[in-house]
Amino acid sequence: MRHLLLAAAAALALSACGQPTSEAPVAPPAAVEVSPDAANIVAAVADARRPAADRDRDASRRPAEMLAFARIEPGDRVADIFPGGGYFTRLFAVAVGDEGRVYPTIRPDGVAGEYETPVLAVAAEYPNAVMARTPYDALAYPEPLDVVFTAQNYHDMALTAYALGDRAAMNASAFAALKPGGLYVVIDHSAVDGSPVATDAETTTHRIDQATVRREVEAAGFVFDGESDVLRNPADARTASVFDPTIRGRTDQFVMRFRKPE
Repeated sequence: MRHLLLAAAAALALSACGQPTSEAPVAPPAAVEVSPDAANIVAAVADARRPAADRDRDASRRPAEMLAFARIEPGDRVADIFPGGGYFTRLFAVAVGDEGRVYPTIRPDGVAGEYETPVLAVAAEYPNAVMARTPYDALAYPEPLDVVFTAQNYHDMALTAYALGDRAAMNASAFAALKPGGLYVVIDHSAVDGSPVATDAETTTHRIDQATVRREVEAAGFVFDGESDVLRNPADARTASVFDPTIRGRTDQFVMRFRKPE
């Protein structure tokens, strides 16, 4: 759940003096930042159920920083779009606690049949992880969400052979799925600035221009709410495929957070 600090002290002081508060502009509420050292995040990263393969990836994926950036708190409702093998699903399930819920999300027919089995296994381990089978461009959940999260997969929506759906519609349905003030977090591999969006699955480097993603997400009504440099790698020229052995696991990645207005 999003906990907000009210920044209206000046207006309240004027009101107490009998002055009309309408003449005193009030700053919008500031969101409480979440620390990577928060107890719920520390517990998520330390969860003994996490497989060794996930732990081995922590140095490059920086899970504590990513959960803190997404402002994951106990009780939150979180959608994990394109959950892959469930790396973030496991983390979210512990970080939101027993009162929270995480929805690992795959389209009704899976993603080329690859991801349904591992995600079902993850969901079976965590009672508060509930599978959501919904088209990516028509996201739908049984309750309003605090966070919609997707890591390293936004670029795949453009690949025509994958037929995953329309990016604009996905962003619009993510907007509709969130509570007012809810957050949409997008992590992906950086392409060269100004690069066109790749559509050919055979030739793609599996990267996307950050500016393109920001423009598309803001077009859905979101407000840009910040970015993190934690996954940046200036040594990555951004031209090789993310699966190239010379850069795999060390790509330059952008991390952006968007907010649905109150």
